[in-house]
Amino acid sequence: MAADGRSWGPLVGAVDQGTSSTRFLIFASNSAELLTYHQTEIHSVLPKEGWVEQDPMEILASVYECIEKAVANTRDLGIDVNDIKAIGITNQRETTVVWDKHTGEPLHNAIVWLDLRTAETVNRLIDSTPRKNKEHLKPLCGLPLATYFSAVKLRWLLDNSEKVALAVREGRAMFGTVDSWLLWNLTGGVKGGVHVTDVTNASRTMLLNIHTQQWDANLCKFFSLPMTILPEIRSSSEIYGYMVQGALKGLPISGCLGDQSAALVGQCCFTRGSAKNTYGTGCFLLYNTGTEPIPSEHGLLTTIAYKLGKDKPTFYALEGSVAIAGECVKWLRDNLGIIQKSSDIEALAATVTDTAGTHFVPAFSGLFAPYWESDARGIICGLTQFSTKAHIARAALEAVCFQTCEILEAMNKDSRIPLESLQVDGGMTQNNLLMQLQADLLGIQVVRPAMPETTALGVAMAAGAAEGVGVWSLDPADLTSITTDTFTPALSQDERDTRYGKWKYAVQKAMKWEGHTHKEPDSKPTDTVVKSLPAGIFIFTTAALLLVTTLCQR
Repeated sequence: MAADGRSWGPLVGAVDQGTSSTRFLIFASNSAELLTYHQTEIHSVLPKEGWVEQDPMEILASVYECIEKAVANTRDLGIDVNDIKAIGITNQRETTVVWDKHTGEPLHNAIVWLDLRTAETVNRLIDSTPRKNKEHLKPLCGLPLATYFSAVKLRWLLDNSEKVALAVREGRAMFGTVDSWLLWNLTGGVKGGVHVTDVTNASRTMLLNIHTQQWDANLCKFFSLPMTILPEIRSSSEIYGYMVQGALKGLPISGCLGDQSAALVGQCCFTRGSAKNTYGTGCFLLYNTGTEPIPSEHGLLTTIAYKLGKDKPTFYALEGSVAIAGECVKWLRDNLGIIQKSSDIEALAATVTDTAGTHFVPAFSGLFAPYWESDARGIICGLTQFSTKAHIARAALEAVCFQTCEILEAMNKDSRIPLESLQVDGGMTQNNLLMQLQADLLGIQVVRPAMPETTALGVAMAAGAAEGVGVWSLDPADLTSITTDTFTPALSQDERDTRYGKWKYAVQKAMKWEGHTHKEPDSKPTDTVVKSLPAGIFIFTTAALLLVTTLCQR
């Protein structure tokens, strides 16, 4: 019971471990209301251009810190800690961790999902396929060969880290995405921690057969990876183990979802044809396709949406992934210094009514869906002397929206059922200008929940609904209605098409940038002038005028 005498009923905690921060949030299962949370920033290490790493021990420490401080908040609010009945974990996907099962020490920094170091590995793997086709494995795993996914990161570690390679040879290595690393440590680590993952995270490795929902020997053979280092695959809602230390010692950990799947659940997208778009470090649009995987013909991913119980059906999704969304705003803040806080971009961009022809393609980590071009690089084009930092800021927001337009265009083609509105969530959705731009450029309504923490809410729902916990009903009749804000498009179709066409043109300019060399043919300094038609006309006209003038003077 809270200090004001109100009883919240059973509570569920959610670890939300993202690319830029870790949070622990506590929800009331009866009302889905967020009661309190604590957040701490996670630091990234950038050893080389395109490389992004994080310290697994820092990630783990941040989880413990957030749990302890959020629990302390409940005490200050007069809420009984004993009302917390379970914990769920949602996490940044694809980020790869390898550790020693005897010492519990990481064998290398975690390689983050948007890291580009594996580009050569990917090219080598593509070259090894019969038709040099990056989509060679899609019929099995639903994913193209790209730097994004865990298997290529693990292959790189085995090829480039003797410490990792030795541990694998000696049978000491454990592999996992961030969920596995956290679950293993929180449930005991070297003293009996469980080495597991859920189907949604496993489906992002390129090692899971999306039809059998098990590790696939042929996929592991393709990457030359031993199956012995892989975690056991479980559903997204069941008791995996129990907390072994801290303020919540003894509590079951009973929910696990990759962050985008968690947001899909948090938005209650339980029916075929429902979809959501999350705006965070990257941007991720998931479309629920029901209980059958649907292959994409337009650059999207086929992935597992969720499996909410051991004996529950598995639901699949089509996914469009954008590497750089909120990270673009962070770049403007940290690298260019044109804003002091990320939230400042809305006010700055609002000082101009358009981008004055400026386009920003933030392909810092190549381009993900629908292109899957790792050699693309970021460009800002269309600049004139009139351009200001406000135009660049607005172009950055439009870039997020245009990338979503490209994904939705591909998704409508694959599903053949165009979305009539788009449900959104994530930190960037608090930017009203961004949401209005998104509605304008899509030409459909954008619907934002009043409570933006749908990712953490989704895994709290999975944890609370697990067998043996049973404090959260996922029956549609029992789900709490969500208060929303709606943004309606206010742009003509002609203007929308014109601006989208310019964006597509800018994207082509960003393609094939990395490794591209272009040499002009040998020529004399005068050749370029003579070969230019306007310059040639000028030269011959001038000569004729000089001749006429000379004749007249005579």
